[in-house]
Amino acid sequence: MTEKIEFIKHNSIKIKGSKIIYIDPYKIEDVCNDADYIFCTHSHYDHFSPEDITKVMKNDTIIITTKDAKSDAEKLVNSVIVVEPNNEYKIDDINFKTTYAYNENKQFHPKENGWVGFIINLDGVEYFIAGDTDNVPEIRNVKCDIALLPVGGTYTMTVEEAADLANNIDAKVVVPTHYGVIVGNKEDGERFAELVNNKKVEII
Repeated sequence: MTEKIEFIKHNSIKIKGSKIIYIDPYKIEDVCNDADYIFCTHSHYDHFSPEDITKVMKNDTIIITTKDAKSDAEKLVNSVIVVEPNNEYKIDDINFKTTYAYNENKQFHPKENGWVGFIINLDGVEYFIAGDTDNVPEIRNVKCDIALLPVGGTYTMTVEEAADLANNIDAKVVVPTHYGVIVGNKEDGERFAELVNNKKVEII
């Protein structure tokens, strides 16, 4: 089910279907300029990177992001859509929802900043990209086909917290992200897979 997902690095993801979607493009090595849509969960440099956005955007790319990144996004593309948590949106043929993404016991991602995760429906498959978040109450009832969850700790959920979320949400497949570059190591993905006990885990 994850054959259309390319996990680039960190939380940088490419979904290839009838449209080409990037989430939080970062550490892009090849200039491809093929993005129809770029979704950025918040304005931190490793999630909203103008240098990397430039490598994947084309003339008619639409950026979907939070209000704190709006002005920087408008310097890059002609069309910017600003989103808030816990809403539903439609762009062309793409339906998506936003979820809350914040820290409960640390200050890196305050809830009041209005940063988000995304549930994107592309070609009938729902992809949940949690963003930089802890295992917060608002996302424990998410329903999706594929859930991409941060496991690196420090700034987001730990491996154990992410596995607990994975075990409780309604998802067919779960994928660990946000480890191995700035925080975490490859063993985190393996440990996550060991702790998820009732779903398929794919390490991409």
